[in-house]
Amino acid sequence: MSQAFGERLHQRLERFGALCVGIDPHAGLLDAWGLPRSAAGAERFARTVVEALAGRVAVLKPQSAFFECHGSAGIAALERTLADIRGTDSLALLDVKRGDIGSTMQAYASAYLDPSSPLAADAVTLSPYLGFGSLQPAFEMAASAGAGVFVLALTSNPEGPEVQGAHGADGRTVAGTVLDHLAALNAGASPLGSFGAVVGATVGETAYDLTRVNGPLLAPGFGAQGGTAADLARVFGAALPRVVVSTSRDVLRAGPSVAALREAADRSAAQLADVLTRR
Repeated sequence: MSQAFGERLHQRLERFGALCVGIDPHAGLLDAWGLPRSAAGAERFARTVVEALAGRVAVLKPQSAFFECHGSAGIAALERTLADIRGTDSLALLDVKRGDIGSTMQAYASAYLDPSSPLAADAVTLSPYLGFGSLQPAFEMAASAGAGVFVLALTSNPEGPEVQGAHGADGRTVAGTVLDHLAALNAGASPLGSFGAVVGATVGETAYDLTRVNGPLLAPGFGAQGGTAADLARVFGAALPRVVVSTSRDVLRAGPSVAALREAADRSAAQLADVLTRR
């Protein structure tokens, strides 16, 4: 790709706003939409979301697990969903949270970030808990492919702080160390680095200046998970212009009507507009 992911994402945020909509065809939503709990149902669900929202929101975020659970047919459905998104103005963020070492991490990077792969996305989520350096193959692949990554840093699940809040020998928390590493990778990037952090919308005030990351900040937990626009202002402060706000159920439960999905996404975007002012 001729442009780095950070540049492309910045353009989408300016054009469409901060909203990222998850594509989560879990059993409850398939039931609510009158779709079978199968690969075919997951594909119908996902491609309906793409039809409704691609080119209207900055980012669409398929959750790989809800396709993987249907075996090879589910992976094929995910491939077709990613292909649908590639043909639009929205970016595809594949939520896989992979993290491994050596040749295995290289294989994950090739699977999700190499443009020649049928599973290639514009960006991917990664877990750093085998050591931040273990993700180096993905950073290198992302840089060469013009893709991006979002690394777990401060997640909103209640179990997260037992790891992310632990202190190392240098006195930094694990989360702080991850954020410092990302800041180093993004140093000098403009208008936005390509290496982002996942910071939950409900984590409360942090002791870290998130503007230092100089990259995108993916904020799950908005909407049905309890995060509000006021929470976003409290968590991100001056870093708000770099926030990508992820929501799923608040929008997806409006389906299967394409028109209703669009209306729900528009409502979520409107809730963010007053807080996430972009300059």
